[in-house]
Amino acid sequence: MTKIKLLAITGVFLMTSCQHVPSANAPVDPFIHLEEIESKASLAWVAEQNKKSAQVFESDPRLAKLQAELKVILTDDSRIPHPSLTTNFVYNFWKDAKNPRGLWRRTSWDEYRKQKSPTWETILDIDQLKAKEKEEWVWKGSSCLLPDGDHCMVFLSKGGKDSFVAREFNLKTRSFVKGGFEIPEAKTFLTWVDADTLLLATNFGQETLSGAGYPLQVRLLKRGQKLNEAKLVFSGQPADLTVGPGTILTPKGLVHTVARYPKFFESEIFELNVQDGKLTPIERPIDSDLVGYFDESWILKLRSDWTTGDQKFVSGSVVAAPRAGAKKLIWKPTETTSLRELTVARDALYLIVSENVQDQLLRSLGAMADWRTERVLLPEAGVIDLGGSRSDIASVFVTFESPLQPETQYEVDGARAKPRQTRAARELFNAKNLVVEQKWATSRDGTKVPYFIVRSKDLKPSGENPTLLNAYGGFSISSTPSYRAKIGKGWLEKGGVYVLANIRGGGEFGPRWHQAALRENRQRAFDDFYAVAEDLIKTKVTSPKRLGIMGGSNGGLLVGTAMTQRPELFNAVICQVPLLDMLRFDQLLTGKFWVEEYGSPADPQARKWIEAYSPYQNVRAGQKYPEPFIITSTKDDRVHPGHARKMVAKLQSLGYPVLYYENMLGGHGADADFNDEARRTAFEYVYLMKKLMD
Repeated sequence: MTKIKLLAITGVFLMTSCQHVPSANAPVDPFIHLEEIESKASLAWVAEQNKKSAQVFESDPRLAKLQAELKVILTDDSRIPHPSLTTNFVYNFWKDAKNPRGLWRRTSWDEYRKQKSPTWETILDIDQLKAKEKEEWVWKGSSCLLPDGDHCMVFLSKGGKDSFVAREFNLKTRSFVKGGFEIPEAKTFLTWVDADTLLLATNFGQETLSGAGYPLQVRLLKRGQKLNEAKLVFSGQPADLTVGPGTILTPKGLVHTVARYPKFFESEIFELNVQDGKLTPIERPIDSDLVGYFDESWILKLRSDWTTGDQKFVSGSVVAAPRAGAKKLIWKPTETTSLRELTVARDALYLIVSENVQDQLLRSLGAMADWRTERVLLPEAGVIDLGGSRSDIASVFVTFESPLQPETQYEVDGARAKPRQTRAARELFNAKNLVVEQKWATSRDGTKVPYFIVRSKDLKPSGENPTLLNAYGGFSISSTPSYRAKIGKGWLEKGGVYVLANIRGGGEFGPRWHQAALRENRQRAFDDFYAVAEDLIKTKVTSPKRLGIMGGSNGGLLVGTAMTQRPELFNAVICQVPLLDMLRFDQLLTGKFWVEEYGSPADPQARKWIEAYSPYQNVRAGQKYPEPFIITSTKDDRVHPGHARKMVAKLQSLGYPVLYYENMLGGHGADADFNDEARRTAFEYVYLMKKLMD
């Protein structure tokens, strides 16, 4: 199913400067000019900050070796080539040392199933395209005509932004189509109707965009038409976040859909008859996820309890909803289990279910088998991820990993009793003397909060162990105990302890865990984080002098808040691509998308609870803050770089030391180039060693 995934801090339309119009009672923000992303003054300020921080890190003798080690990890050729499946080919996008921007490539099924490296055919070389067109192209994916057409739209970003240009590409000729479809840079959602027709939502003019900068119209674009000639098939409401098209591949053919998103976790979805434009609502709770179509039923994942007729289904359940007739329960959660992923294959559904934050794979057969669900035997005590599937193909590829075991890939299907191992990545750091434990801390309100600790078997409870604590805690996204090779090489091998906290706001225990820390209850996520830190100190794993924290995006908000609320607990703070000015977040780029998560600063009642924790507003003079390392990207058009810039400027104006680094490329994921990523990550671990080990 092609659909819009509004997960976490999601994509954005265009990066723009922001005009600040303060209310009559609002204090003047002396650093508001730093929100002008690419003004000469802002970029000069960034260059000066980058220069100062680079001098600090480049003077450290450990940097060069660490940077080289991290680049080896990032370009390791034993990485799993995660597949995108079609009937005849397996596609993959691949980066390595020779191809830092990457290759779009394909191979046959027989070749892909080889345990050793298969022979790949290059479809598109992004490094060559970058050189030819003298543009900082970054791959953002593709959309091809289903089920196996040669017509594709390729998504290319300038410098790593979430916004992209969409250009028609022919798989048979392996070239862009001269005079073909081309959609200008925007946050676009599109799908193919047939070889000459696109169903798309994009920027059809400023009046067609939402307050969040996303499209509010879906149109049919025929070959040869100009964008403004495309036929309107659906319009959202002015207050909506966005709208978008989708395609579901069913045994009876393609089903086209249109979705309207009035709020972040809510959507109305319609079947679209492209011949007459008729829209038929799909019956489902507005806050449920439509996962796909299987055995004559829509497959739904519930975010809240659902009563339909005399049937009742609990929040977190998976439900089959036929077009007519009774709904059927496929799976429901317990107090300790939640659904993390779900995919539709030809013969079965595959569910990744987490029990106390450790995964298992379930296979559920259709209604003819009364939705019989069975476990697929894979290794335990780790993370399982879906690595490739399609609704008309029996095989599903999954991977298993744990903090000390790199990814291993398996092929699973409904006919095979046991999964077949297909390939395994090699170990990228020395884990021989390490052990993983799961522990529980008690939060302020009595809630038990799990966390994973990766440490030496010989660790002594001295309170002197350098420890890095990481968490996310938002948007129903689970923090999983995966194999983190960069942390292994840059921190664990150097003698550090790594801790991953599963705080509320995430999805580790389903919707209830997420909803417990929404809006007015946001402080619970922060309190959970502090409880884990205090438990590490209480059990003498570490001490405030040796404890550092790291978080990105919503996790950057988490550690920024921790630094201002509980500075006595930490001696190092790595704050990556963060939200920090929470009284302005909804006015910057795509911030309106996240009002359901945090609340609206325009609402006086919500403003009070937001202002109570907003890091930028809570920086005070005369405090003993740890010296933070704050990182962002000029090309981040998801979370505005002004959050990070203004925080640094305010800290410096009050006389606090702070390190700052702004990637010029890479966007929110900061992954445009391996060399830049290795350098920036090496900076982070040198910073941690200086603060917590030296």
